[in-house]
Amino acid sequence: MATDKALISHLYRRAGFGITSELLDELSKKSYESIVDDLVEIDIIPDLPDEDILSRYYPQLQSTDNFGMDNTKWFYRMINSKKPLQEKMTLFWHHVFATGWTKSEQGPTMIDHIAMLRKNCLLNLRVLLTDLASDPAMIFWLDNCENHGKNINENFGRELLELFSMGIGNYSEDDIKEASRAFTGWTFEQPIPLYPYGHFKSQFVFDEKDHDFGEKEFLGNKGNFNGEDIVEIIVKTEACAKFISRHLYNFFVADEPQIPAWSIEPPKDEEAMKILIQTFMDSDADMKEVMRTLFKSEFFKNAMFKRVKCPAEFIAGVLKLTSEVGPKDDRLASLHGLSTVMGQTLLDPPTVEGWHTGKEWIDGGSLTERINYAVDLVTDMNNSGSKNLVENLISSSEELSAEQLVNNVLKNAGYLEVSEQTFDQLLDIASKGPSIGNNKDTEDLREKIIQLYTLLVSSPEFQLA
Repeated sequence: MATDKALISHLYRRAGFGITSELLDELSKKSYESIVDDLVEIDIIPDLPDEDILSRYYPQLQSTDNFGMDNTKWFYRMINSKKPLQEKMTLFWHHVFATGWTKSEQGPTMIDHIAMLRKNCLLNLRVLLTDLASDPAMIFWLDNCENHGKNINENFGRELLELFSMGIGNYSEDDIKEASRAFTGWTFEQPIPLYPYGHFKSQFVFDEKDHDFGEKEFLGNKGNFNGEDIVEIIVKTEACAKFISRHLYNFFVADEPQIPAWSIEPPKDEEAMKILIQTFMDSDADMKEVMRTLFKSEFFKNAMFKRVKCPAEFIAGVLKLTSEVGPKDDRLASLHGLSTVMGQTLLDPPTVEGWHTGKEWIDGGSLTERINYAVDLVTDMNNSGSKNLVENLISSSEELSAEQLVNNVLKNAGYLEVSEQTFDQLLDIASKGPSIGNNKDTEDLREKIIQLYTLLVSSPEFQLA
């Protein structure tokens, strides 16, 4: 059963970072359900074969003290991975479990942290939360190394409940204290000193002598709980199902209010939330099944262009549309800085709350950077994708009306939808000069097509996924 290409494009914008025209043609012959199933079954897809070439071409990647270069590698994976959902889920969890380089300035722990998110991204939430609690980057980020049996530090315990799993209003101050007691002794070994060879990795350590083995009462449960027990209790609550489901809806379906408002503002789509919550509870927090349900749902299919792309999505998506990005591509080294000026420094979120999303990604400066970046790439005919966008129209054997030309431009750019105002502006350009088609090929016609794509990537609608 064939699948509508616009729907596949929508799926790959959300479950990945866009789709090539070749893959779109291939997948359109399959059913939508099988496409989703293939996306979520990431274990059966081989890893990138040429990452070692990337490391050789960028020797800076051999150093673990430059987290910006590690972002270079991550962007390369976003653009080229055969497991797009794995990279998208890793980015999602990086938003939720915001952990940053600035505090520790310890590159190896941040590299391992992202690798941990990637490994666990579609596993059971209890596995992810347990590995998160034993992750040296997170332990240092939220001071659990200062959480001692006789002198607790509540920082990690508080954020575990408030920002990572349940949300405000679903626990008490006593629950925070009891959770913190359960995670006493969860620390890391002191890494080898920085000088003279640079940073070395650190490993999780459970210090029995520093752990509080006393009885605890947490969310109405009593017992001699440790950290794993706390996680087990959390993931069985409906509050956890609601909180994670709303995060998923916000990142993969449509923009929600900012997280601090969730305790006072209801979700935009209560019915969608019920479906996600039920799947979460029925599957016992199996994230793969929750994502399968989300992508196959009608509320997802009907949510095209309902959220603003974060800078990482925008950059990777434009590159995927306009270029083939190999391991020797000089542009990769600039992507970390480019993302930063657009408002998102990967591996270094501004606070433990992470980044504010939706329209807050956009201001005068960041929008200018986005537009300039997209225009530079789409107008550069040295880029294979940009060239194909033009050739696809120039090679038309039939003469295209102005309206047909605009519709084809929108289709080639990912089956985009635009407002009536933007469509009329595109139509104004398309109506001027000679028509496209009948295999006519002149510089004026090519320039006309480039102008159409330039206007499109400069439009407000191009910022949406």
